[in-house]
Amino acid sequence: MAVRRDYYEVLSIAKSANGDEIKKAYRKLAMEFHPDRNPDDPQAEIKFKEATEAYEVLKDPDRRARYDRYGHEAASAGGPAGAGFEGFDLADALRAFMRDFGGAGGAGGFEDLFGGAAQGRGPRRGQDLRVRVKLSLEEVATGVKKKLQIKRQVRCETCSGSGAQKGGKKTCTTCAGRGQVRQVQSSFFGQFVNIAACPRCRGTGEMIETPCLKCRGEGRLTDSSTVSVEIPAGVAEGNYIPLRGLGDAGPNGGPAGDLQVLIEEKAHELFARDGADLFVEFPVSMPTAALGGEVEIPTLDGPVKKSIPAGTQSGKELRIAGHGLPRLRGRGKGDLLVQLRVWTPGKLSAREKQLFDELGKLETGKAPKPGKGFLDRVKDAFGG
Repeated sequence: MAVRRDYYEVLSIAKSANGDEIKKAYRKLAMEFHPDRNPDDPQAEIKFKEATEAYEVLKDPDRRARYDRYGHEAASAGGPAGAGFEGFDLADALRAFMRDFGGAGGAGGFEDLFGGAAQGRGPRRGQDLRVRVKLSLEEVATGVKKKLQIKRQVRCETCSGSGAQKGGKKTCTTCAGRGQVRQVQSSFFGQFVNIAACPRCRGTGEMIETPCLKCRGEGRLTDSSTVSVEIPAGVAEGNYIPLRGLGDAGPNGGPAGDLQVLIEEKAHELFARDGADLFVEFPVSMPTAALGGEVEIPTLDGPVKKSIPAGTQSGKELRIAGHGLPRLRGRGKGDLLVQLRVWTPGKLSAREKQLFDELGKLETGKAPKPGKGFLDRVKDAFGG
């Protein structure tokens, strides 16, 4: 089990830090390590989740007090929706970030970074979720159906996502239902008017007077479910499959985002991959290399017989057409490239030693002499 770092150390703040300092420190780390900024960096994802967990505890005065007194175990007892952080995953961290910073305006704000304003009236689209699936080479070759366990925010059916009981909403008194407020700022050059989402109703124009008892005014509930995804043959590391509408439900009854299934590959003990082609090293005995013969070469489809010509040298490459991987967006399959390696036995019986000794005497003077290139390399190696 990994050792959890001190929350103050994670956010690089003093134990006396106030709420604004905590929020500022977290925002800086979250923007730096957000998964959308670091799509191929698993360490950044870990740091993003770690920073969010620390922020969720330290921003809450009661949980912060328990943490200061009892440490991680006490703080975890009051996690989101009454749950601890043992199930705190990337989806939870992204939701927490969007909740507090989804509408952060100004230069360097969230919408500047990810290209979409998260503020405004009415329903909004939910967050996309991401899940990684590791495939074996055999699964890549044939395609596979996978069942995925996901945790997401679904619309509360009791209130239809509104967050309020029937008739439990009223017009926001701060913005008079407009969903926006005007902020006037004075400067040396005069007054500037800034229009922003209403902070009280978060741009909806309405306030909840009587929250829904089931979702407690959120309009959404956390749900764990199993979904199936068909992964086609020929996919590669970094490909992703979008499952429309299987992400988080949107705020205020908005549509759900997507679930992105990111493909990862497990290393194979025998074959290496380059696109649709596969590579394998195959050992050939010295007699077979010298005299030629037939061998069985392993492929993903089963062993294939192949003739080895007499006088084969170590490093010779054979191509077996059509025994690679399916092409994802094309026809046919790639090839299997076989690099032959002449195998030298490590231990010899008395009879084998005798035969090799006789062969050595017969081959005296027949071995190719090193050329100028070989001598140059020897001189370079010894500084000559």
